[in-house]
Amino acid sequence: MSETVPRKHAEFRHLRQIVAGVSNGVILVGVDQRITWANERALAMHGVDSVEALGETVSDYRRRFELRYRNNHRLAEGQYPMERVLSGEAFDEVVVEVAPAGNNETTWVHRIRSLVLVDDEGVPDLLVLILDDETERYNAEERFERTFNANPAPAIILRLDDLRHIKVNRGFLEMTGYAEEDVIGRSVYEVDVLEGAARRELAIERLKEGRTIPQMEGMLQLPGGGEKCVVLAGQPIEMGDVSCMLFTFADLDGRRQAEDALRQSEERFETAFRLAPVPLAIVLRDSWRFLLINEAFTRETRFDTEDAIGRDAAELPLWDSADAAAELHRRLRREHTVLNVDMRLRTKTGAVIDCVVSAAAVDIRDQSCILVAAQNVTERNRTGVEVAQAIEAAMKEADFSKAVVEQLVRQRRKTAPVASGGLTGLPPRARDVLGLICDGLNDAAIGEKLGVSRNTVRNHVASLYRKTGVSNRASLVIWARERGITGAV
Repeated sequence: MSETVPRKHAEFRHLRQIVAGVSNGVILVGVDQRITWANERALAMHGVDSVEALGETVSDYRRRFELRYRNNHRLAEGQYPMERVLSGEAFDEVVVEVAPAGNNETTWVHRIRSLVLVDDEGVPDLLVLILDDETERYNAEERFERTFNANPAPAIILRLDDLRHIKVNRGFLEMTGYAEEDVIGRSVYEVDVLEGAARRELAIERLKEGRTIPQMEGMLQLPGGGEKCVVLAGQPIEMGDVSCMLFTFADLDGRRQAEDALRQSEERFETAFRLAPVPLAIVLRDSWRFLLINEAFTRETRFDTEDAIGRDAAELPLWDSADAAAELHRRLRREHTVLNVDMRLRTKTGAVIDCVVSAAAVDIRDQSCILVAAQNVTERNRTGVEVAQAIEAAMKEADFSKAVVEQLVRQRRKTAPVASGGLTGLPPRARDVLGLICDGLNDAAIGEKLGVSRNTVRNHVASLYRKTGVSNRASLVIWARERGITGAV
């Protein structure tokens, strides 16, 4: 159709003025295949600024722009919407992707309708293409599609008008063991994700109304039998112009297994903590308030649960020395673990006990705590001191020391086999020193006897300690007697 037609008919001019300002794109095509006019919206939807840039004719338009269906199939010659209108075909809607020829990076999505204007005799006079720009909507849907498919969180989409599943992602298939064809197109009655829902009636009511379904626990029935414990929720969405419900799921089996393992671990810890023979306590790291004590702690300190829980160590009071306690706190802040510190603790009765204390920073149920172990060594220390004092006093008397040593050797032989060997590695002078020690001589007397200095004797004695593995003269004498050395040769 030539440019003379709009000028000949005032109504055509008025029509162009009306459609120039509408939001839809409008392209007018004459029956002679010439593109006669387009509004600014239609030009922008092709990335051009003039009608001439669209092409002079329909064939020219096809050379300048490449059209594809949404399935990426290119439209062949004769299938372009302009060509279909010229051939006499009328269509309500067709959706195509449009890109400049040779440049697929710039793409628009057009939804196109056709309109044929006729003259007074009913003969087609002007062909009209009405274009809606669906680019942003389809881009958003494509982004949603990619996100939905790539999301590891299990999800499924149900169409509300017929209650059939239209989309399912890999996460749902992997979680349940369904195949895609077992879900897509199936009704909610065939794959019922709400069957084991905790609040099923509420969920069904919300589904019918197209409203949000709140989170709730449920049991999904698996295709191979069995059930899967999940948390599910439903969110109404629009897919194009279709109302749908997006169901999302969180697998609870792993969490429940972890919770069971944690509970069992806590139970084992609690049992071991309670029955441990060493006094144990758990305190808050910042305030040193007691959270838990075991039976051994009560037995040694006399503080029971009612006395200790909720109070700090200073309130009891537990520490005999505030300075020692402050030093323990400082070391814990710096090192997080402190081992085998000699400290004195006070019992509920006010008695003082010697302890070896170890402490370590731990997190228990999201709380920063300190695990404290305190072993009572009062009796051990008292016995050690008494034995050392007795030996020291006995060794002052040579004759008596021999008797003590002989008695210790006899007692030891009752409980242990007689040792052999160990003498071949001793040099002659060291054996002489060892024999004189067995006779009860001190370093000065041994030096005089052997004609050596006192320091030389001490060096021999230190060497004997290293070779025999003992740390004092009494043990050295016992070691020698067990090997048949009773005195100097």
